[in-house]
Amino acid sequence: MKVKVANIGKRRSKELKKSKKSSSPEEEEATPRSIEPSSFSSSEDEIAPRNTIGDVPLEWYADEEHIGYDIAGKKIKKQPRKDRLDTYLAGVDDSKNWRKIYDEYNDEEVELTKSESKIIRRLLKGKTPHADFDPYAPYVDWFTWEDKKFPLSNAPEPKRRFIPSKWEHKKVVQYIRAIRKGLIKFDQPKEESGPYLLWGDSSSTDKDRIGLSYIPAPKPKIAGHEESYNPSVEYIPTQEEINSYQLMFEEDRPKFIPKRFESLRSVPAYEKALKEGFERCLDLYLCPRTRKKRINIDPESLKPKLPSRKDLKPYPIICYLDYKGHTGPVVSISVSVTGQWIASGSKDGTVRIWEVETGRCLRVWEVDEAVQHVSWNPVPELPILAVCVGQDLLLLNTGLGNAEEQSRMTELLNVKESPPVDDSGLNTSIVRWSQHEKHEGIRLKHTKSVSKVEWHRKGDYFTTVVPDTRAILIHQLSKKLTQNPFKKLHGLPVSAVFHPTRSIFFIATKKNVRVYDLLKQKLIKKLEAGVREISSIAIHPAGDNVIVGSREGKICWFDMDLSSQPYKILNCHPKDVTNVAFHRSYPLFASSSEDCSAYVFHGMVYSDLNQNPLIVPLEILRGHSSTKSGG
Repeated sequence: MKVKVANIGKRRSKELKKSKKSSSPEEEEATPRSIEPSSFSSSEDEIAPRNTIGDVPLEWYADEEHIGYDIAGKKIKKQPRKDRLDTYLAGVDDSKNWRKIYDEYNDEEVELTKSESKIIRRLLKGKTPHADFDPYAPYVDWFTWEDKKFPLSNAPEPKRRFIPSKWEHKKVVQYIRAIRKGLIKFDQPKEESGPYLLWGDSSSTDKDRIGLSYIPAPKPKIAGHEESYNPSVEYIPTQEEINSYQLMFEEDRPKFIPKRFESLRSVPAYEKALKEGFERCLDLYLCPRTRKKRINIDPESLKPKLPSRKDLKPYPIICYLDYKGHTGPVVSISVSVTGQWIASGSKDGTVRIWEVETGRCLRVWEVDEAVQHVSWNPVPELPILAVCVGQDLLLLNTGLGNAEEQSRMTELLNVKESPPVDDSGLNTSIVRWSQHEKHEGIRLKHTKSVSKVEWHRKGDYFTTVVPDTRAILIHQLSKKLTQNPFKKLHGLPVSAVFHPTRSIFFIATKKNVRVYDLLKQKLIKKLEAGVREISSIAIHPAGDNVIVGSREGKICWFDMDLSSQPYKILNCHPKDVTNVAFHRSYPLFASSSEDCSAYVFHGMVYSDLNQNPLIVPLEILRGHSSTKSGG
């Protein structure tokens, strides 16, 4: 059979040769030449990748079900990953599993051939990838060192080779001028080399430290002569000196006491070696050594540029009048809205009205108990004075004004009958309204002592603070009614004031100031003073700024449009601040303290919201002495 197959093959080849000879040249041109497929064949390295996404990061396909697209544009589904158990079983069952690697780009396993594994082994051993390559083959000198008879170029020399250079001439002129000016000096004396380290240890020089963001750790102290095993006599302390070391502080006491030994072999082990080594390690990794760039700033530029006090006048400077008449300490004063009268309350149980210009005492009320607070009605046509006395709030007729105003005040200060109970929050059990026949006014009886009273700008409403019951009560004079809108008050109340222009109510507790909208009946802001205890509060006549006094001598200025944190904190009084107040027309505010002093400040509030308030300290007023360690 083999012979027959060979004969058939020979016959077929002869027939092909005859057909080629019989064909004409025109037919040969018409028939296309055979293309060898080997000319277009490619190696395995040139095979197009299965995944055609290019250099797109594979993280983009982390949440997708496919890993890319093939050459036909179809999605390449992700293969299920093997767990550790499947990987272990595959390694046991398949002996060639160690040659398989995972191709993350195409999501498939590729098996390395034997030749590829040999190349990897050679690379791991530091050899060339192919064994046929000789890295140490003899060098072949491709250059001919024989002298040539003629040059490579026989062109004539250019003219520029024989003419002096123009630019070299300019450079020489620059050097000559520099030498004449003394910028370039010759024959300078060489600097003599200074002392240097004998052992060449230059690791701690300043040149090595330039540019480092950290400071190299200091080297340990080198042992001196006193730590020698056989030191000189002057280094060995006497017994008296050793005893004096025990009386010194531990940080001042010498850490090593020199001793003398006959030979080096008799030197015992250093007992503090472990401790000093441990402390050295602590110094190396617990003590930060960083370079901090210091900015050279003029201290005067850090001070605020304040206007001169001469430009901020008028403001009080000296004592003008003394109002004498009280036998006890005066705890509260209030100026009428007209500025003509001033009311004062004292612990001697009296309330007095004085004329501001003359100091004349116009009227005196004896209330038989210590007065806590007094306050004028802000309406000029209603000169009514509110006085806090123990558990009572007295509304007194001052007797000022014309006949029409007196008749109106008499009508307002008349209680005909007890007010009815209202379901809308009005509470008659908290406060009892009654007629005060002795002083021709109204008495509001509270359950506990009343500390402060403040009027509304229209003069009909006023509020009282009862700290013992944590109550802030709002009263209406025309209807003789009382209501307690703040039943769940957080903190112990200190003071409460109305906004000068809007329906906003401020309640100052010992820790913060709460701002309520009376129309919407909700909390709109909470001012955090950050002091130990708040003592007083005052509202600017414009209504956008608040000052708060504290029991630690600090005054906090709040800008309502800026933040709920203090704009400025003035730490001026050494003792408790008892009261703070704004001037009604001038840009002034003042604070009084138990240190028998009153500080006057200039507080300018601008209409431009981009400009912060200007606060300038003006004067310290002292006019009286303390009684029983109180101002």
